[in-house]
Amino acid sequence: MSKPETIAFYPGSFDPLTNGHKDIVERALRVFDRVIVALAQNVSKTGLFSLEERKELVRQTFVGKAVEVVIFEGLMVKAARNHGATSVLRGLRGVSDFEYEFQLATMNKTLAPELETVFMMTEKHNFYVSSKLVREVASLGGDVSEVVPPHILEALGKKYGNA
Repeated sequence: MSKPETIAFYPGSFDPLTNGHKDIVERALRVFDRVIVALAQNVSKTGLFSLEERKELVRQTFVGKAVEVVIFEGLMVKAARNHGATSVLRGLRGVSDFEYEFQLATMNKTLAPELETVFMMTEKHNFYVSSKLVREVASLGGDVSEVVPPHILEALGKKYGNA
């Protein structure tokens, strides 16, 4: 009898995807058969990149890997179930992320007891990196080449007119 496929559902805005996010997905692929990077549609937030642009940028990051990119709205656990996920993947940068992520994981466990939340710490050189910080630095013409993949750096340059 074969083992059932393990699928991690990795939700977030990924606006833009950083090397920290990329690191989490690549390491998760050593643990899970497949990772679904799930772009949250939040109507109250206006992103730098449209959902379709983000989807394409994330897809380009993981070409040839067992990674699917989807857009979802509404309750994350419902979307995870609809995509056949066995776990929810969350990245932690440091202690400051833990309390909020712990609250989310506890509520998610209440809503969907069959889904396990798996936390992965980002590598130490990515502790300080967030999408918000990347957008801020890039908007001011700063060099973010060390913290995002090359194609995302190029897309940021085009958005901010400093390509």
